Amino acid sequence: MPLTTRIESAIAEAIRAGQGGVAPPRLASALHYATAPGGARIRPTICMSVAMACGDDRPHLSDAAATAIELIHCASLVHDDMPCFDDADVRRGKPSVHRAYSEPLALLAGDSLIVMGFEVLARAARNDPARGIELILTLGKRTGMPFGICAGQGWESEDKVDLSAYHQAKTGALFIAATQMGAIAAGQEAEPWFELGARIGEAFQVADDLRDALYDEATLGKPAGQDDLHGRPNAVAQLGVDGAIRRLKDILGGAIASIPSCPGEAQLAQLVRAYAERLTPVAPARQSH
Repeated sequence: MPLTTRIESAIAEAIRAGQGGVAPPRLASALHYATAPGGARIRPTICMSVAMACGDDRPHLSDAAATAIELIHCASLVHDDMPCFDDADVRRGKPSVHRAYSEPLALLAGDSLIVMGFEVLARAARNDPARGIELILTLGKRTGMPFGICAGQGWESEDKVDLSAYHQAKTGALFIAATQMGAIAAGQEAEPWFELGARIGEAFQVADDLRDALYDEATLGKPAGQDDLHGRPNAVAQLGVDGAIRRLKDILGGAIASIPSCPGEAQLAQLVRAYAERLTPVAPARQSH
């Protein structure tokens, strides 16, 4: 089964389970709306790729790990778009969940997706409790406080921000979860995979800062210029466009060098290089008026 098909099937099955029984119809619909179509599915792809590079001897655990990470990511997007944070009208080229379904249902959809992510891991853990518990603990650490995406959002309310710490929590956390959970699902130690996830996450955030500064809403599929609008810390404000691009390339080079020794090391390096090409902005697309 192709990797993309495997990931989409696992996510769709989790959503179907969450919509089962006597579920509120609009909230059930919002769960599907928030997760499909799912964009690039970068985090679950990295998770699966690491698991495969390490042998993938428990495919049901790899599927669960990749699914749980993507559900948490989708939940974070739903919450980020709400008026109390970014107040964004568009996500992935369509109305954001709170615009399409209302603020109360967006809040509940995001909360439901978070719970669903941990339910997916708990069900998979029945067949391998030791690995399953490590997966749950790892995702919990990278979702909450003090090292997870909740902490990353919290940094935006502080007067003084460490940009590296902010990036690692807001964006890096789920990439660290992706590399570490892929390794755990395949029976490997998590710690050697921390650096790869952290570097990919930091690169992704710097690239996102560049896209936010350079591209327009049509190109992004979401509102542009949000960092300046909300006064958020970002790499472009700190380093300038050219400096941010240099920083991005340095981070990606370090990411490839940090891949731990494993049977699929070469294929994994090729995947990271492919992401490097996709992440690096080509030219400004937004015109000043």
